[in-house]
Amino acid sequence: MTPSYAPATTTQRQIEVFTDSPATEVKEMAARLSRFAELGITMEGQEILDDIATRIATQTGFVWGMVNAFSDQQTFLGLHNPPPESGYPIVGRTMSRAHGYCPEVVERRLGLPLPDVTASPRFQGNAVVDAIGIQSYFGAPIIDAVTGLVLLTVCVIDPEPRTLADWRHKQEIVRDGGREAASILKIPALPTP
Repeated sequence: MTPSYAPATTTQRQIEVFTDSPATEVKEMAARLSRFAELGITMEGQEILDDIATRIATQTGFVWGMVNAFSDQQTFLGLHNPPPESGYPIVGRTMSRAHGYCPEVVERRLGLPLPDVTASPRFQGNAVVDAIGIQSYFGAPIIDAVTGLVLLTVCVIDPEPRTLADWRHKQEIVRDGGREAASILKIPALPTP
C-alpha cells in the first residue's frame, strides 16, 4: 500500500496521514497520545534511549539508529547520528508522520527488514531515501499489550544496501533494542514476530 500524504483534520491541527483510513489513523493517534500520557512518556529525546539507538546502530553496522514515537509527527526519543565529521547528514529529533519506513511498520504491526530498499518498487521511493540516501532499513514495532497499538518503532538505517545473508541477525538486534526500550519505558509489550 502506498502511503497517503493528504492531511487529516484533528481538533487541534492538521496532520499528515500514511494509511488509506485517515479517520482510523487519527483515532489511533489520539489513543496513542493518551497512552503516552498514562505511561509518562514525553515526546522528547532521552539519553537512555539514545544509548539503545547507538547500540543497535553499532551492532548492525548501520549509520543511524532510532527509537521512534508516533504522535502528530514522528519523534525520535532515542537517536544515534554519525559523527559530524563523517560527511553523513545529521538528522533531527522529528520528522513527518508519513516519511520513512516506520509508518509501514506501524500499519503492518510487524518488523520490516529491507536489506536493499531499491529491490522493491514499493519501497524505493520515499522522502527519506531522497533526502539522505537510505538504501537499507530494519525496523520493529513496540506493541502495547494494554491497547494493542504500536506505540513506538525501533529502527536502523544506512546509505549502503545489505545482502540477505544476515538479515535475520540484524532484525533480531533491532527487536532486542525494542524489547529493551519497552522495558525502560514500562510498556507492557506484546512479543513481535
